[in-house]
Amino acid sequence: MHLLSSLLFATTLLASVVTVQAADTPAKTRVLLITGDDVSAHDWLSCAVATRDVLQASGQFSVEVIGNAEVLAKADNLKNIDVIYFMIYNAQTPTLSAAGKENLLAFVKGGKGFVVTHLASASFKDWAEFRTLCGRVWVMGTSGHGPRSVFKAKVVDTASPITKGVKDFDQDDELYAKLQGDAPIHVLLQAESDWSKQVEPLAFTLDYGQGHVFHHTFGHDAKALNTPEVKTLIVQGTAWAAGK
Repeated sequence: MHLLSSLLFATTLLASVVTVQAADTPAKTRVLLITGDDVSAHDWLSCAVATRDVLQASGQFSVEVIGNAEVLAKADNLKNIDVIYFMIYNAQTPTLSAAGKENLLAFVKGGKGFVVTHLASASFKDWAEFRTLCGRVWVMGTSGHGPRSVFKAKVVDTASPITKGVKDFDQDDELYAKLQGDAPIHVLLQAESDWSKQVEPLAFTLDYGQGHVFHHTFGHDAKALNTPEVKTLIVQGTAWAAGK
């Protein structure tokens, strides 16, 4: 009951954010940030707030924060949205409904943006098309990382609008490795993993239908999301996904 109460309180808090954000100018890129569940090691609420603050501080975005992925089940909830920012791993909540799946795919295929981050790619493990949408996904028992540590994030594509102004940087975070999938992806940043002994993608893009997907693996906690270079990538990657 304590966990349920905490989740209900957090969801209510996030719902209040939606009301405030609704007053933002329509000219801004409209982002629906979906959160609300994750493994215990991830404080999803503080990560959601940190991400919202990064986006809004840029002056480019109006952000609605929702603590329930079933917001996708009603197509009307998405008609005024430009980008879905997905940062929920359904550790305890059920898988997405059939209507939610259909609406998410139609949203991106129709030309809108999708951003997926950190462990969110592990969601809906029985939904094969989600793997295609994400480009690469975390698979329990196969994917992994070594202890959280400082590693060198190397920019692979310096010409991308997402990496504009970003140079190689040190990141204190989890270095995700052995993400799975075979969809064509365009790697933007990478790092050498001591855990996998391989070079691993840290951020990449792909097209899905007429839409654009930006996938980054940063974000074990709010501190990791507030690295200056990561903040720039979040802003520019979300703008790119929106077609800006």
